Amino acid sequence: MKRSALAASALTVAALAGLTACGGGDSETDAAGKPGTGATASKAEEVSPAERLAKLMITKADVGEYAVEEPSDEFVFAKSPDEVTLDKKVCAPLAYAMNQLPLGAPQADLTRVASKDGLNGGYTYVTLTTYEDGGAKSAMTGLSKAVASCGDGFTAKSKSGTSPYDSVTAEPTTKAGDESLAFKSTMTVLGTTHTLHSAAVRRDDVIAVYFSVDGRAIAESRPSDVKLAATVVEAQNAKLG
Repeated sequence: MKRSALAASALTVAALAGLTACGGGDSETDAAGKPGTGATASKAEEVSPAERLAKLMITKADVGEYAVEEPSDEFVFAKSPDEVTLDKKVCAPLAYAMNQLPLGAPQADLTRVASKDGLNGGYTYVTLTTYEDGGAKSAMTGLSKAVASCGDGFTAKSKSGTSPYDSVTAEPTTKAGDESLAFKSTMTVLGTTHTLHSAAVRRDDVIAVYFSVDGRAIAESRPSDVKLAATVVEAQNAKLG
């Protein structure tokens, strides 16, 4: 099993435990019905939302000793926001942020997981999303509202099981991008408490969401409190501009 798979599987274990004109020569076709050369050149230069995120996402070259991998989807809590139900609807953005699901209605999203010491050092997940005009601001507003409204916890459910979060607390964060926020949450698994840290940064119409977890500690019923990897967060924020 890949190392990133273990982190995801541990959260699932926790859940199961109770937890798309017309015009001149630059248009699609010219007056004779032939492809316009201007349109061809323009299309060749277009970058899709997904391609844009791929260029913005950190790689191992950006974070030194950290490995950067594509997370396994074998043990995910949910594959889309539609698969998640909440006892408190306002808390939905929190559940999405902590389970690598996109906030709001993005054009594209992309997730990677970074680790330095493998199974012993915890994982920092990075999820990038890009939006049409106004969508990123709206998504950040919803997340901020959730942090302020869900202090006494909430419960998220999916086909994988149930994840009860005991508390949510805003945390100080270094200003980055156009707006940023951070929060921590706690959850109890088989009588053991785990603290999970998250942050979100918006730059124009792109949001980066960060989430840290010690999957091995959860699987082994050891208390955990893994902070976000500063090297990873700083490198990703720098790539956002």
